[in-house]
Amino acid sequence: MNKRALTPLRTQLVWNRLLALVEEQAQTLMRTAFSTVVREAGDLSAGVFDTAGNMLAQAVTGTPGHVNAMAASVGKFLARYPVATLRSGDVLLTNDPWDGTGHLNDFTVVTPVFRDGCCIALFASTSHIADVGGRGFGPDAHQVFEEGLNIPISYLFQGGIRNETLMAILAANVRDPVVAEGDLYSLTACNDTGAKQLLEMMDDFSLESINTIGADILSRSEAAMLHEVRALPPGVFENHMRIDGYDEPVDLHCQISIDATGIDIDFAGTSGASQFGINVPLPYTQAYASFGVRCVVGNDIPNNAGSLRVVRVTAPDGCILSANPPSAVSARHAVGQMLPDVILGCLVDVVPELVPAEGASCIWNPVFLSGPHTKNDARNDNQADDEFVTNPIYNGGTGARSQKDGLSTTAFPSGVRTTPTEVNEVTTPLIIWSREYLPDSAGPGEFRGGCGQHIEIGHIRGAPFVISKMFDRIQHPARGRRGGGSGAPGKVFLKKGNKDAVVLKGKGRDLIPADTILVMETPGGGGIGDVRNRDPDKVREDVVAGLVTRGAAKDVYGRENDDLL
Repeated sequence: MNKRALTPLRTQLVWNRLLALVEEQAQTLMRTAFSTVVREAGDLSAGVFDTAGNMLAQAVTGTPGHVNAMAASVGKFLARYPVATLRSGDVLLTNDPWDGTGHLNDFTVVTPVFRDGCCIALFASTSHIADVGGRGFGPDAHQVFEEGLNIPISYLFQGGIRNETLMAILAANVRDPVVAEGDLYSLTACNDTGAKQLLEMMDDFSLESINTIGADILSRSEAAMLHEVRALPPGVFENHMRIDGYDEPVDLHCQISIDATGIDIDFAGTSGASQFGINVPLPYTQAYASFGVRCVVGNDIPNNAGSLRVVRVTAPDGCILSANPPSAVSARHAVGQMLPDVILGCLVDVVPELVPAEGASCIWNPVFLSGPHTKNDARNDNQADDEFVTNPIYNGGTGARSQKDGLSTTAFPSGVRTTPTEVNEVTTPLIIWSREYLPDSAGPGEFRGGCGQHIEIGHIRGAPFVISKMFDRIQHPARGRRGGGSGAPGKVFLKKGNKDAVVLKGKGRDLIPADTILVMETPGGGGIGDVRNRDPDKVREDVVAGLVTRGAAKDVYGRENDDLL
């Protein structure tokens, strides 16, 4: 067999190794991270880039918002520090929302890889650090200056020497400097893991450079994506979604144009920027909008700079999806994670057999902090033990799929996992009294949506604590399709003894008083199809499983004469 005949096989083997090493990069990040949201929920991204800043491969572990925004960020690093200026042992970082992944809590770290004195690739990774100072993670700020420490693209290590000034500034501005510093080491370590394995791969395949194979991978990916797009009916398709916003609803308008050159997404008509921290920098908008397309078009094609070039995303400058500095952006996910459902709504007439109903979309990721202490409160004798900040994740239901029910308590589109109850209780003085599926929360239909969940949380010693909320789908629940019903809206309230429940807003910071239980009910996903066409056996199964009550089986699904109910 001649050398040319071996080329496609060799390229495939190199591609498989690239996927393996970026996944090991991501797993290293999870194993070494200090922040529980990274270690337990996988709120991260990892990838390998060529020396022009093009993402060649990404780890499967991670979120689309991190991955696709990171794909655009490495070029910005190189614009500030060109490859020719970098040396072995250099590590760069930023958490600038417009150069990274959309808010200050996400740190992106970029590490160049050298072989025989030449830079041959770069590794990048992103993770969510629990606290960056300021008001903390939440939607209440009016400008990004209030939201925490903003670090422009800088050296974390230069020639292997740590940037002591940067680390001292970071430590002086965050509530838990040990965790922040540890997470930066974790990001550095995961890039080093990728670099080491890349050099081993190059030795195994006798490669002096990955430029040629990298260019081939990007070219093939772009061509494959264009092939998928050209199989779609050309035209212009529109959708509109209204969501809760902070103090007033937000309207998300979208127009998708499909032609032989690719897919163009335009968010003209979308609400203007908010005075609160729910604004979205354009890179995060582009990340989740392109992901929405990839859910149903070319989802088997590698997600890299080649395939991403086929989907082009724009939004009017200054709208809530293209907010400019110094807009507050901490809770950008509360709006940005709605975008795949907006995109899918545009594509319902293009690929109707693939498009699900709307889901909860935005993850429910409260920030819990230690509350105020009083000297005379006997419960706070161990006040130092009660100092904490944590960011657990709870999920609602996804929308029904075309021929299947939705997934319950599952994060779509972010893909992050729920933080285990045991971990939350070990790392904080909080106790989770209840966490269970929420009956009748799934939107009814021939195929129902996924269920939300009911969570009850209190302080183990009855002390007050603080919650910062970034929840949506409370006023505007997930809509069904083709006659399917909407999912149940979310709800947040307080209960104390026999007193009436106190309902809280979906966004903003609240004090949970002493001896009070916080209750969160996450939203359900929308249904698909006429509820009268639902298989009676599936209704029975849902009743037995406690997902649907007997009353709903009778009143919503019409099973009043079913003896098994």
